Amino acid sequence: MTRIHVQLTTSEWLRALVPLVDDLQQEIAESERYRRLLNALRGLFPCDAAALLRLEGDSLLPLAIDGLSRDTLGRRFKVSEHPRFRVLLEAGRPWRFAPDSDLPDPYDGLVEGVHGELEVHDCMGCTLQVEGQPWGLLTLDSLTHGSFSEAHLDILQAFGSLAGATVSAAMRINRLANLAQSERQRAESYKLAAATPVRELLGHSSAIKRMQKDIDLVAPSDLTVLVTGETGVGKELVAQALHAHSGRADRPMVSINCAALPDALVESELFGHVRGAFTGAVSDRQGKFELADGGTLFLDEVGELPLPAQAKLLRVLQSGQVQRPGSDVEHHVDVRLIVATNRDLAAEVRAGRLRADIYHRLSVYPLRVPPLRERGRDVLLLAGRFLEENRSRLGLGSVRLDADAQAALLAYDWPGNVRELEHLIGRSVLKALGRQQPRPRILTVTATDLALDAGTGQAPAPSKDATATSAEQVDSPTRGSLRDAVQSLEHRLVREAMERHHGNWAGAARELQMDRANLIRLAKRLGLYEARQRGVLR
Repeated sequence: MTRIHVQLTTSEWLRALVPLVDDLQQEIAESERYRRLLNALRGLFPCDAAALLRLEGDSLLPLAIDGLSRDTLGRRFKVSEHPRFRVLLEAGRPWRFAPDSDLPDPYDGLVEGVHGELEVHDCMGCTLQVEGQPWGLLTLDSLTHGSFSEAHLDILQAFGSLAGATVSAAMRINRLANLAQSERQRAESYKLAAATPVRELLGHSSAIKRMQKDIDLVAPSDLTVLVTGETGVGKELVAQALHAHSGRADRPMVSINCAALPDALVESELFGHVRGAFTGAVSDRQGKFELADGGTLFLDEVGELPLPAQAKLLRVLQSGQVQRPGSDVEHHVDVRLIVATNRDLAAEVRAGRLRADIYHRLSVYPLRVPPLRERGRDVLLLAGRFLEENRSRLGLGSVRLDADAQAALLAYDWPGNVRELEHLIGRSVLKALGRQQPRPRILTVTATDLALDAGTGQAPAPSKDATATSAEQVDSPTRGSLRDAVQSLEHRLVREAMERHHGNWAGAARELQMDRANLIRLAKRLGLYEARQRGVLR
């Protein structure tokens, strides 16, 4: 590899830095500004990989990469688990690691063109200061031993100052254009009020960007939002993002899964009750509407609400008045409502399972969450996040996907969406760990570990017996109405799934790709739940 001279000529500096200085005056997308920054960096230094990472809490988030695998952008590097990052942040100045340093490299397995562990190589980096505070890191890696010297640190110091100015300019532009400062304060208030940390929405696809624009548009309002999408797409994450970007971010967000509630307890959960209202009501209790007063109430699987509860919900939406069962006193609540469903609510209205007036109250602003199969290469970003979470949980040095595994992920249809991907990655990491003994420093997940058919984009083919059963169901003539035929097919599928799983609701639900609560509700309607309880169905 040709090395640059330590003493750069004026023309070399100008060629690298003048475009960056010119960019400071331009309105450029943040991602493009950072890409140009790394491009200029690689023009000055003999490196094979470079990255710009932002410090957020106790983790570093990659914003731009060059020479690293794409799934790196989906990772979150905890500083406490990566000593090289910790050294760079604590140094307060550019730092070069000795080529024989025994500190583990956080990019092991992530450098493009390198298979297996990184050999002895050169690595250096610096902290970026923005408004007098550590903002993040610039890192450089060269696969050629001796590419960097101590004299390069002075050059990196100068470049780091310009990089900090670039980042600072980008932040100022964003504040002026989008009132980002106000939004960050709201998000911080939300984090303090939240009971548990939540994941942010991740993705660069056009489908996700369109959805993010909708979120940015409707979040500051108090309009009721109807979040729709298939099971496992992340509807609750969207609801959390809507709350975090709203004027209620410093108030609580209360969530409730309507499908998991027994019919007898729905009203009590939503509206509360007073002592003696029913058997077991030994004290007064606030409902979710009162708990969410001033904040946001998220009703997941809202299509599962029984008709009596829908009528009471409509009254709350119209007047803001909540009356606890067993009480004559009304309580006024100020609640922003977000609801979610994987059902076609218009069809539920036509079928008589949902009131038309409640439907129009809930669907003020419909927001569709795209399925994973429509999100292109986002699957690799999400896989990177889940790989990093499993790496941290299992105490591994590094976890990576090989090329065939990445191709298999991109080719698969993802009927279970992001939830299926998360479970698949967790399962596959364990498989890879069990296959590679002794425990490797860099764990590689292969297409075999994933057990997906990348050629067809489908899950492994069903067994011969299962195929035969499906054929029999299709070929069997069913007389009567379409509703009767559908109910007969549902009855057969649920019963056979329960028999195959020896009466285990969770196992049958996974096979049928349903939520367990939804399966139990369906089984009650089909008369199978009672049979199971009596032991008739085993």
